[in-house]
Amino acid sequence: MKKDYYEILGVSKTATAAEIKKAYRKKALEYHPDKNPGDKEAEEKFKEAAQAYEILSDEQKRAQYDQFGHAAFEGGGGGYSSMEDIFRNFGDIFGGHFSGFGGFGGFGGGNSRSYRIKGGDLRIRVKLTLADIVTGTEKKVKVLRKVKAEGATYKTCNTCHGNGSIVREVNTMLGRMQSSSPCPTCGGSGEVIDKKPDGADSQGLKTVEETVTIKIPAGVVEGMQMKVPGKGNEAPGNNSIPGDLLVLIEEIEHETLKREGENLHLDLYISMPEAVLGTSKDIETATGKVRIKLEEGIQSGKILRLKGKGVPNLDGYGAGDLLVHVNVWTPKTLTKEQKNFFQKMMEDDNFTPQPDKSEKSFFEKVKDMFS
Repeated sequence: MKKDYYEILGVSKTATAAEIKKAYRKKALEYHPDKNPGDKEAEEKFKEAAQAYEILSDEQKRAQYDQFGHAAFEGGGGGYSSMEDIFRNFGDIFGGHFSGFGGFGGFGGGNSRSYRIKGGDLRIRVKLTLADIVTGTEKKVKVLRKVKAEGATYKTCNTCHGNGSIVREVNTMLGRMQSSSPCPTCGGSGEVIDKKPDGADSQGLKTVEETVTIKIPAGVVEGMQMKVPGKGNEAPGNNSIPGDLLVLIEEIEHETLKREGENLHLDLYISMPEAVLGTSKDIETATGKVRIKLEEGIQSGKILRLKGKGVPNLDGYGAGDLLVHVNVWTPKTLTKEQKNFFQKMMEDDNFTPQPDKSEKSFFEKVKDMFS
C-alpha cells in the first residue's frame, strides 16, 4: 500500500503551503545524498519526500489527492525514478547548500552530466461518455509534438565539457561543499547542436502530428489527470528524454442518469394505473437497457436498488449501484368521466392513505442514502 503523502512529510492535512515547503526541505536535507552516501534506504526516503512535495505543493494536484487519494494519479508514473529529476525540479529548495548530484547512483564526479534534459509536457482534454467510464476504453488522439529531426546531430558543449553544469565550491553550515548550476550554454544537457537539417529549429527539432492511444481504466472521475509517459515533446541532445502527455478527464453528462461517486441515480415516472396494478418497465443503464418489475401498489418515492449496475471502483473493488427513484405521475387535466371516477374513489376507504409502519419516511430514505 502506498504511503500517505502527509505522513511522509510529517504534516497535517490542513498544513499551509509554507508549512509543506518547510517540512519537505527538512526531510530533503535529512536524507540528501551528500549526507547519506551509499545509503539506499535514505535514497528511497529522499524520493518519497520529493513525490509527496510535488503533489502537495501544487494546489490542483493536492485537491485531487485529498478527494481521490493515490487513485487520482493512476497511470501517472509512480514517483521519481532518478535523483536527477528531483534536483532539476526542486534544486532551489536546498538553497545552494548541496551539489545536487553527489553520493547516490554515480551522479557525482568525473564527466557525468548533472541530469538529463527532459522535453516539455503536453496537455489535452479527453471527453468520455458514462458508458466509457463504466466499461473502460481506449481513445486515439492526434497530438502535435516536437521530435528530433532526422539527421540532427549533437556535440559536447565546450563551456561545461559535457557535464551539463558549472560547479563551484561554497562554504555552508555543514562545511565546504560543492554547488552547481545548469550550464548557460547548453541548458544542462551537456550537448549543443552540431548539424541542423533543413526544416528543423535551432535545437534540431521539428513538429509532427502523431496518433497516440490512451488506455483509460473503468471508474475514472471528472477532473482526474492521467499521464502517458514519453509522449510529450522531445528535447535536444543524445542524452535527453521526452516529456509526457498529460490527459485531463472530462465526463459528458448523461441524459437520464446522474452520477454520485460510484452510484447512479435514475428518476422513473409511472402513471397512476401502473402504480396501482403493477407493471414492467425497460429502464436505461450506463451500458444498455434492462427490464424491471414494479409491484402492485408501489408508492411514489420508492427506491429500487440494482446491485452492481453503477460505476466500477477505480481500484477494482466492485462497483456501485443503480438507484431507481419511482415517481407516480399525477395528471393535471381529466375528462368528466375520469373526474367522476376519482370523486367516487375519494369516499372509498381503499383510497385513503394508510402508510405501512415499515414504510420509511422521506427523511429516513435520505438518511439511508447518505449513510
